[in-house]
Amino acid sequence: MKSKTITQSLAWLHTWGGLIFGWILFAIFLTGTLAVFDKEIDSWMRPEIPAHTLTPSEAAQRALDYLHAQQPNASTWNIGLPTERSPGLTVSSGEQRRGGGVNLDPESGAPLDVRKTAGGGFFFRFHFTLDLPRNIGIWVVGLAAMGMLVALVSGIVIHKKFFKDFFTFRPAKGQRSWLDAHNATGVLVLPFHLMITYTGLVIFYLTYMPAAMDALFDGDRVAASGALRGAPAEQRAEHNHAPGKQDIATAGARREGQRPGRGEPLHPVSQPAPLTAIGPLLAEAERSMGPVSGLSIKHPGRSDARIEARPLLGNRIELTKGASMVFDGVTGKVLRQPPQSRPSLLTQKVMSGLHFAQFGGYPMRWLYFVCGLASCAMLATGVVLFTVKRRRRHDSEGVIGAMLYHAAERINVAVVAGLVLASIALLWANRLLPLQWAGRDQWEVRVFFLVWLASLGHAIVRPRLAAWREQLGLAALMCLNLPLLNLIVVNRGDGLYLELTLVVIGALLAWAAWQTGQPARQAVPRKSSNTLEQH
Repeated sequence: MKSKTITQSLAWLHTWGGLIFGWILFAIFLTGTLAVFDKEIDSWMRPEIPAHTLTPSEAAQRALDYLHAQQPNASTWNIGLPTERSPGLTVSSGEQRRGGGVNLDPESGAPLDVRKTAGGGFFFRFHFTLDLPRNIGIWVVGLAAMGMLVALVSGIVIHKKFFKDFFTFRPAKGQRSWLDAHNATGVLVLPFHLMITYTGLVIFYLTYMPAAMDALFDGDRVAASGALRGAPAEQRAEHNHAPGKQDIATAGARREGQRPGRGEPLHPVSQPAPLTAIGPLLAEAERSMGPVSGLSIKHPGRSDARIEARPLLGNRIELTKGASMVFDGVTGKVLRQPPQSRPSLLTQKVMSGLHFAQFGGYPMRWLYFVCGLASCAMLATGVVLFTVKRRRRHDSEGVIGAMLYHAAERINVAVVAGLVLASIALLWANRLLPLQWAGRDQWEVRVFFLVWLASLGHAIVRPRLAAWREQLGLAALMCLNLPLLNLIVVNRGDGLYLELTLVVIGALLAWAAWQTGQPARQAVPRKSSNTLEQH
């Protein structure tokens, strides 16, 4: 028996690995592509939040006025400032920094009654967890990413003329057309595929390879994260030090402003004091870190008040999550600058910034979005090509083989067309579900999964091509009519760019549905020169 060559072995690996992981990867890439504009989707799904022209300092002052009136005795005030991508102004009290709280009208400072929604954050979370329990989801996505890397490398090896194939596309040729489309989209965004897959693995490297964290931090993820972010040593010490009876007494002494065991003052006793002007602090923070996304004020109205300013994610290639500046809340003096990242940490942050498109503004986000759509096309054509190439082998592979390929064809429809349909159904649910419905945000997610499940049932009971046409066609109609639905229900046009994008996607889906119903053209045999001479 003749042994297989390396190329043949890699072709087998590429084909089967691509099918096994292709369905998962399509879900990851589609939701990740949508998550490029997660903030914009989130704003569209909360139409009650108006657009405004306020500066960050003016919006912050509106929030402070509200907190002074409504939460004067709170130990901590949190303010989420409006940004270019997210116009909302939010406030909360206590340790909660993100999520919850009260939405304010930036212009008037009055509370807003904003609908509960899954928001664009649902697509972001689904992208790296598949809506599974977090750690399980991260591992599944990581395995799929490794499969993607294997498929990319093996695809490069077996397709020695893939750059030539990029310029070759034969429409309406059945299997040949699917292969041409797969090769073209794969080559077009090959650097993007390699970058996005590798950086996606790097982000969760401590989850996949925890040995160093276990050795250095005894498995304490919080302490490891603090050290990586460059948290001050005293903060890490506080976290690592387990409190005992002596520690409780010590903490009590500290609260009384005394040195433990000596009765000597450690810090001056906190006294009422006015909060410093917020505008100069924001200006100083913007000079050091760029745009500010939020503030946390500890002990407001006291002499020991502290104001922490957090930078906006997305203003530089280095991911700035966890960085902050701390000011004295009374004098405005800078107490702590953002720590400088060590080379190893800087490398990891740059990798994260590359993955999340945390640089370059909207032009870079649009580039990622287009590349993401091309990646989805490559994955979709890849899984479809698998079943197309093997459709004629059912008889020779027996009943079990025929059943498996039949099931794969139905799953292809549900994963590709069905997931697109479910994603647009989530946006429709945001507009159609009653505003005061209990658990409204959870019902949006339920609509997503119910529509996705219904697409699988539809693919099972309908003929293969009919299922493709009907689901792609329905998704196209829902995309094309979403602006009309928004006009009828909300009568607002703040999400014009998002809706225009969906119209373009709807047109592409309509074209795909129409092409699915077209018969493949038969190649016309070329006449030989002898035949021509006879005529």
